[in-house]
Amino acid sequence: MDFTSSQVAAAELTVGGREYWYVPLAGLLPPGELGVLPYVTRILLENVARRAPEELPAALRHVRGGAACEIPVHPNRIMLHDTTCLPALADFAGMRDAVAELGGDPAAVGPSIPVDLTVDHSVIVEEYGTPQALENNLRIDFRRNRERYEFIKWAQASLPNFRVVPPSTGIIHQVNMESLANVVWDDDGVLHPDVLVATDSHTPMINALGVLGWGVGGLQAQAAMLGEPVVIRFPEVLGVRLEGRLRSGVTATDLALTITEALRAHGVVDKFVEFTGPGVGALSWAARAAVSNMAPEYGATCAFFPFDDETTRYLELTARSEQHRQLVAAYLRAQGLYRDDTAPEPRYDDVLVLDLSAVEPSLAGPRLPHQRVPLSGVPESFLAESDGGPAESDAFGEPVPAGAVALASITSCTNTANPDLMVCAGLLARRAVERGLDVKPWVKTSLSPGSRVVAEYLERAGLLEPLSAIGFDIAGFGCMTCIGNSGALHPGIAELVERGFEPAAVVSGNRNFGGRINPQISLGYLASPPLVVAYALAGTVLHDFDAPLGRGADGEPVLLSEVWPSDDEVARVVAESVSPEMFDRNTANLRHGTEHWQELPVSGGVRFEWDPESTYIRRPTYLVGLSAAPEKPSGITGARVLLRLGDDVTTDHISPAGAIPRDSAAGVYLRERGVESADLNQYSTRRSNHEVMLRGAFTNPTLRNELIDGEQRGALARTADGSCVLPVHEAAATYQDAGIPLVVVAGRNYGAGSSRDWAAKAQALLGVRAVIAESFERIHRSNLIGMGVLPLRLPDRLTTAALELTGREELDLSGLDDLGVGTNPVHLDLRRADGSTERIELELRLDTRNEVSYLEHGGTLPYVVRGVIG
Repeated sequence: MDFTSSQVAAAELTVGGREYWYVPLAGLLPPGELGVLPYVTRILLENVARRAPEELPAALRHVRGGAACEIPVHPNRIMLHDTTCLPALADFAGMRDAVAELGGDPAAVGPSIPVDLTVDHSVIVEEYGTPQALENNLRIDFRRNRERYEFIKWAQASLPNFRVVPPSTGIIHQVNMESLANVVWDDDGVLHPDVLVATDSHTPMINALGVLGWGVGGLQAQAAMLGEPVVIRFPEVLGVRLEGRLRSGVTATDLALTITEALRAHGVVDKFVEFTGPGVGALSWAARAAVSNMAPEYGATCAFFPFDDETTRYLELTARSEQHRQLVAAYLRAQGLYRDDTAPEPRYDDVLVLDLSAVEPSLAGPRLPHQRVPLSGVPESFLAESDGGPAESDAFGEPVPAGAVALASITSCTNTANPDLMVCAGLLARRAVERGLDVKPWVKTSLSPGSRVVAEYLERAGLLEPLSAIGFDIAGFGCMTCIGNSGALHPGIAELVERGFEPAAVVSGNRNFGGRINPQISLGYLASPPLVVAYALAGTVLHDFDAPLGRGADGEPVLLSEVWPSDDEVARVVAESVSPEMFDRNTANLRHGTEHWQELPVSGGVRFEWDPESTYIRRPTYLVGLSAAPEKPSGITGARVLLRLGDDVTTDHISPAGAIPRDSAAGVYLRERGVESADLNQYSTRRSNHEVMLRGAFTNPTLRNELIDGEQRGALARTADGSCVLPVHEAAATYQDAGIPLVVVAGRNYGAGSSRDWAAKAQALLGVRAVIAESFERIHRSNLIGMGVLPLRLPDRLTTAALELTGREELDLSGLDDLGVGTNPVHLDLRRADGSTERIELELRLDTRNEVSYLEHGGTLPYVVRGVIG
């Protein structure tokens, strides 16, 4: 590789008789300064020095205490899952059309770096509690999503650098850890750290291996695929100093939920978190993975564990070759990126101390993932949110208790990547079966591992059978319940919900926002896999686990403590059952897919042939009729407020991912086009059809538009003439017909949750030109900019409630014609219905020059198209 552009001379490294080259960090700073930098800072500096040396002086000044700066980060690879990839592929196809229509070469639009798609977000828990559930759910998945999967095969044949991990293989982050992450990347003999971004907010799970990766919006990822850097402000780094050790019986999930609570309270939005201190070495790779996975739940961009001996053991367990392990160790040691107990602790911008011995068995809920509650406090936490009592139902032959567990699911990469947790759940199930216990009949149970390796080691340990005996049959290999693909509840419970009964969910996932896990469940808890099993046996979240779970076959009471396995037993079974050969076989078969996948036809062609009758894949309207040059930025005049929303509005609220209800606007649209009610599928699977997504926007039943009086399920909005109230997509159309720009107003943490680009796309297509909020979550702010929508922050002294908006106001926004990096003042002139006016100074934060360019071009995709045509 040519290093002539670098300001640092290349160094040579010989490993296994072969010569390699790298950019030495020791050439950037003296040892005394380099040795106390956070490890993530060292990785970022290496990336800048190697790929953008012209930015290196500013970066070095910053780490020495100078002014804040932005840096371009060049990932060496991108990861996607199918619900973000399908819209991205539709955008690629749309950009190729736009480039061709402007006289350019459509083949020039394609990934320039490796892109891995893991198809894991589509399969649904239709069948459960039967050994046939896995195959039957997969068969339904392929019947419903055949068109989408054929589109993926077109992309695989047409786009360079695009690789696929087919359905029923595993979950994106678990696949990344077990098979795809190299830790150290070899580019034709040039070594550098493995750095990636991905379109899922839980990408930081890979930080557990010392790999720097984080979640970005789909639009950012698409630009990165085309060679654009991911430009970020040089981050603040919070050090979390871990001390002590976890007590016996305390799980990695308990630790992850405790850290989530502590860091959300501390405030880490837009920050990198790095774990340090003597307690780090006491944590297994699996515990680290659970903690890192939850980074978006506490708001951090990254949650980094430096590479050390424990990570080396993981590479060996997952069958990375000895040659590669030697390369990783040699390079990281040479660069000062291999943590050991003799190294000085880095100096951080801030430090938070956590005593591991103080962690206790916990759940999180019932509404938010940072609402940690000790196991004993769960009943009280549920009763504080629900006043519903028990209910009579003919379906079960007994009263359904208050707090009934309607869903108990072992799901998601957060915890199914952890053999200790999975084996613990299996051993608990075995002992429960031996004592004659069973799950309650109203509980919908499911097991959806993140990797086929999990099924293999559970089978070797003899634990699949007892899990099956109490209803935890494998329902699929995918995100499933965690992403909202939980399927229908037991009909008896569903009927009770319609009558006002409020059940609960207990899942081993990472999010429990109201309606996310299932549209009929607003209260849910995150828990470790063994606790999921325990609550399925108890049947209610009001159960006191000091009391018996039930009576065994011998009539004697059975306590949870009697069936909970010891740490030593779990460790012994894991050691006997989990082997490198399993991971080696799984990685070798990673891209083969099932017979269903292999039988799908493959079509090629530079430009995709759109089917005008398709209900899944439609040409994106925001890429039709683009001009060769952008319009000059100007102010917004005469805007109206479409929605006034409260705090913590998530991307799930804005653009749902779950099942499409039959009688919803999207459901009616699809049924009018011949789609059977049983095949309406999920919003997440129809994200390449803007007509469906617009009809789903802001329809979450827990959302409320504060401009509209009275009770409502899902947001409604007034029409432009004020004559009536309609669903949001219908009301918004009246403003567009009248040429009136729209604004959404919200409270704190607007756009929290999944990194869902459609939450921004939907608002843009509804005609929303700006969102005014008290604060924004990181990725959604970026996605809004990527769609040309202004994320405008109220000054600290002002709340949205204080604006006293009625919806009759007219809003003028000025100060938009000369934007730059930093905090741009934007003037809001508010004209009220009584003729009075008020001026408010808003803040438009733009972190990078790229963000300025995206707004000037009306979004990321128009910017990319114009860049291709020159």
